[in-house]
Amino acid sequence: MRDIQGYTMNFGPQHPAAHGVLRLVLEMEGEVIRAIDPHIGLLHRATEKLAEQRIFNQSIGYMDRLDYVSMMVNEHAYVMAIEKLLGITPPPRALWIRTMYDELTRITNHLMWLGAHGLDIGAMTVFLYCFREREDIMDMYEAVSGARMHASYYRPGGVYRDLPDRMPQYQPSKFRSKKELDKLNEARSGTLLDFIEDFIDRFPKAVDEYETLLTDNRIWKQRTVGIGVVSPERALNLGFSGPMLRGSGIAWDLRKKQPYAMYDQVDFDIPVGTNGDCYDRYLVRVEEMRQSARIVKQCVQWLRANPGPVMLDDHKITPPRRVEMKGDMESLIHHFKLATEGYIVPEGEVYAAVEQPKGEFGIYLVSDGANKPYRIKIRASGFAHLAAIDEICRGHMLADLVSVIGTLDIVFGEIDR
Repeated sequence: MRDIQGYTMNFGPQHPAAHGVLRLVLEMEGEVIRAIDPHIGLLHRATEKLAEQRIFNQSIGYMDRLDYVSMMVNEHAYVMAIEKLLGITPPPRALWIRTMYDELTRITNHLMWLGAHGLDIGAMTVFLYCFREREDIMDMYEAVSGARMHASYYRPGGVYRDLPDRMPQYQPSKFRSKKELDKLNEARSGTLLDFIEDFIDRFPKAVDEYETLLTDNRIWKQRTVGIGVVSPERALNLGFSGPMLRGSGIAWDLRKKQPYAMYDQVDFDIPVGTNGDCYDRYLVRVEEMRQSARIVKQCVQWLRANPGPVMLDDHKITPPRRVEMKGDMESLIHHFKLATEGYIVPEGEVYAAVEQPKGEFGIYLVSDGANKPYRIKIRASGFAHLAAIDEICRGHMLADLVSVIGTLDIVFGEIDR
């Protein structure tokens, strides 16, 4: 039998499983991977440099576009860093709203991950199921911020505005009967909180449907069990965080270990794996969706019972209401100064980290006492995970590489920055 020849092969960036901009140079021996060299930078947009040229609030929108599947969580880290330097604390209601939307964002991230991961491996139906629920969360984003994805909703000192009293409704159309229209608008007849509560009540049943399709599916288990195994020690040494770390059996979660917002006042569990393979990481993320639903339910109950301000009443940092601005000269001056010059952040440096759906997302912010950051360094959770792809995949088959890329849950907005 003749020897198998080694060869070099490109994987991506046009490959569907490469999710747009990942290029891997593979050293192959037949179907077996011997080495992987990831080539990054194809989505580099100089976010950190651009932030140095903008006043602080103008960079909130850049944060949405880093990991563009976990939009508001990225904003949270950035505004937390600014708030630490300013020495301010948002009102409690604003912190509860942030906690609630962080968890809704975690659900929408994991739905996108599960749908895409399933599609990569060959499970088409779960992709359609996940987007069914994800669409409702996009509507929650739009109701509160006006945008389906890039919300720019969190602000230093609180959130942009309070939760609306009514949900946008589907309008009559020649393509829908009145019965279909009434069914679509059934959950939208009340406030945004009513809509969120209705979603959270039916969401666990939807997760059961995903699990029915995948958890005991023979083909799914053959593609994920024993694939991409990472030991707890290696996961720590490689700088893993989030589900990649918890899937290897280490119960590290910043929401528990370094609580921020209102996470110290809500009840939830941290799911952990035992084998550190793709299947365990799948189970961890699915259980995280259930735990996020628990947290959102508690947030809805608190927000119903406790009305109040959602933004600090310090107009050196937060803009006055438009009603005040149109009738009061001092408010008009505050508004003009904030829109043109922004606010001064005291000199210093700070690191703020949040438990993003993919892992620890951190902002290291240096201020020189001006109205713009002197330097911003973004700690992207997916960067460390992608760096380990060579070690994880060596000795696996080419088909297993697709499973590993899926389980890493990488988005290049934050990796390339």
